[in-house]
Amino acid sequence: ENMSRSAANVCGNVMCDNAVQSLTVCLSPYLSVSLYLSVHQWKSGPVVQLGWTVSDELLCIQEDGSVLIYDLFGSFKRHFSMGQEVVQSQVLEAKVFHSPYGTGVAIVTGSSRFTLATNIDDLKLRRLPEVPGLQGKPTCWVVLTQDRQTKVLLSNGPELFILDNTSCTAVCPPGFSPQAGSIVHMSVSFSYKYLSLFTDTGYLWTGSSQLQVSCSSVQLAVRSNLKGCRRPKSQQPSVVLMWDRLLMVAGVCNDTIQFPIEDHCVLVGELDGVRIISSTTQELLQEVPLVCQDIFKIASMAPGALLLEAHREYEKSSQKADEYLREIKEQSMLGEAVRQCVEAAGHEYDTNTQKSLLRAASFGKCFLTDFSPDLFVTTCRELRVLNAVRESSIGLPLTHTQFKQMTLQVLIDRLVYRQFYPLAIEICRYLKIPDYQGVSRVLKHWASCKVQQKDLSDEAIARAVCVKVGDSPGVSYSHIAAKVTPPFCHPCNIHLLDFEARSGEQVPLLLKMKRSQLALSKAVESGDTDLVYTVVTYLKNEMNRGDFFMTLRNQPVALSLYRQFCKLQEQDTLKDLYNQDDDHQELANYYVTASYREKRLESRLSLLQSAVDEYNKAKNEFAAKVEVSVTPLLFNDLIHIYLHILYICTILYATIEALLALGLHKQAEQLYRDFRVPDKRYWWLKLKSLAEKEEWEDLEKFAKSKKSPIGYLAFVEVCMKSHNKYEAKKYVSKVTPEQKVKAHLAVSDLEGAADAAIERKNESEIGVVLSRCSASDRLLIDRLNRARALTAKK
Repeated sequence: ENMSRSAANVCGNVMCDNAVQSLTVCLSPYLSVSLYLSVHQWKSGPVVQLGWTVSDELLCIQEDGSVLIYDLFGSFKRHFSMGQEVVQSQVLEAKVFHSPYGTGVAIVTGSSRFTLATNIDDLKLRRLPEVPGLQGKPTCWVVLTQDRQTKVLLSNGPELFILDNTSCTAVCPPGFSPQAGSIVHMSVSFSYKYLSLFTDTGYLWTGSSQLQVSCSSVQLAVRSNLKGCRRPKSQQPSVVLMWDRLLMVAGVCNDTIQFPIEDHCVLVGELDGVRIISSTTQELLQEVPLVCQDIFKIASMAPGALLLEAHREYEKSSQKADEYLREIKEQSMLGEAVRQCVEAAGHEYDTNTQKSLLRAASFGKCFLTDFSPDLFVTTCRELRVLNAVRESSIGLPLTHTQFKQMTLQVLIDRLVYRQFYPLAIEICRYLKIPDYQGVSRVLKHWASCKVQQKDLSDEAIARAVCVKVGDSPGVSYSHIAAKVTPPFCHPCNIHLLDFEARSGEQVPLLLKMKRSQLALSKAVESGDTDLVYTVVTYLKNEMNRGDFFMTLRNQPVALSLYRQFCKLQEQDTLKDLYNQDDDHQELANYYVTASYREKRLESRLSLLQSAVDEYNKAKNEFAAKVEVSVTPLLFNDLIHIYLHILYICTILYATIEALLALGLHKQAEQLYRDFRVPDKRYWWLKLKSLAEKEEWEDLEKFAKSKKSPIGYLAFVEVCMKSHNKYEAKKYVSKVTPEQKVKAHLAVSDLEGAADAAIERKNESEIGVVLSRCSASDRLLIDRLNRARALTAKK
């Protein structure tokens, strides 16, 4: 009597909170059996409300607005606050609800203001407007989720208000009697589609949650002390109400169904009914499915009922079986009869009834030639799974409708979270779920929990994990090792990583564990140079230079790779490496190479002298003599040769340019051939000369003489520099496709540029053409924008 309970939907968990503030997480599986998962002594502030998330996490909402989140076994996960202003005004009442966005929390504070968060995983608090005339908490209230909008419906005496983000609106349900009195209790259906209101005069109104349609209005004899109100899913609108010792079902008609109850209970709305949970039992109140009504009602002539009766007579070896079958066949309803029996078997809890219906369906299938067995096989498999999880030792009394809504993957997740690993693995294998979605995923979760055990040695845990997991696809030992507590400093990590076959997963975790030497050895053994470079870079940043070089000295492969890296990226570090190893030969070669990068003669000579000194230390006398005698002379000779060649080339090009300017083309061409002037250089000189003299006919002949080595975009640009657009357009068609857009833009042909860019489907070129368009080119802009959108999709 002193305990309050909070239950999750779809046969979830039950949380009990008693007077001494101790929290007991228990799974209420079926009827009189309860399986306790954990007991947690509460040491935080006063709890206002308990609730469950869609992922089976427990929410504890405190008076100060703090929301603490625990897992199934009472381990703290995280917390958040409903706002700083709540700390002073305190939480008077709170509700946990589910919406398309996830699990949400709504509270009403001491200042009579509502605050809600539609998704606790992406916390965004919304403070709703004030309610006129409200002092303290409302008489009753619910959270509604409609059209992806979350609202609060509340009553303040006889008045009814809807709160949304921006306004508070007074509403009156259609058909609601003015003499009904004050609304004292309200409940919304599982789907948020229907709403029921109960007043202090015993008046019950049921309608749509949008308050636009009235389904029924009933005046009940019982008026006070209503404990609960839920609307189950049924063919006709109905509401389940609960008092201290009475459970009542009220529908459209004035008649009611009453059930006596002996214990304090909690009503939990489900997809297809209402769960009734007490301290010792759990029951499901639901409307009998239509297919079950058709088969089992007295004197039923439904095809499924006749087929079931035919099978019973067949088992008795009675000729009546043939009479029933003939009657079904005459109506051409044998296929429908089989379907009804299969569907009804899915809705039944009793295994004997399931077997009778499925055997009848199997019997009927024998007389059909084109009946697909998929429905029958699928239902048989699903019932076997459902019967397994309905066992009292598991405690998930799912209905077939709930199972279909939940999906198989969510059911596997629920079993895994409750640590029913053997059953989860058996279901995965029985239903032939792919390993990465089934067995491997279960084993990964099992191993993550196994490594946190305290009663076994590290080596024993690692061995047990290896034996069970083996080479299962999709299971990473490094991922499992990362779950060890405390992380990165536990011996169990090392034992587990010994079984990791992928070095790319193994080495990064070893680095996090500060096992750099082992990480380097594993990286070298893998043969992956990128992985070795990763470890070496990490060691370089973590160690001082001396220790770093000593570590590399013990790994010749890593040292060799690091030297190659330094030759390309860090020349100074390479010098330090040679000094560390006293490698005078390589150090001398380094000085020689470095001398060629110096521009000043003095610096070069200084480096070469250092090279000579190192060669002498390496006892390489020949190399030292060559460096002393040849290098300075060769260096000086190269300078003189380079300057001479530069001088000759300058004079030659100037001469050819002068001849072309004077119109002496034959003499210029003779120099071009005799001195083997590059084709590109000669074409540029002649192109500029003809354009400057405006000899357009000669330029056109020159362009046609042979294929241009400088392309034809150069002709377009040179003609435009001379302000001759007419001549420039002659060469646009000869430009390569890659340069078409640029050529058209050079002659201000936006249409041509657009055609070329769209044809090439080049987004950047389309953007260039767009940037050149003006406001008057609206049609062209639209066309380019469409082309760019299509190009981006591809």
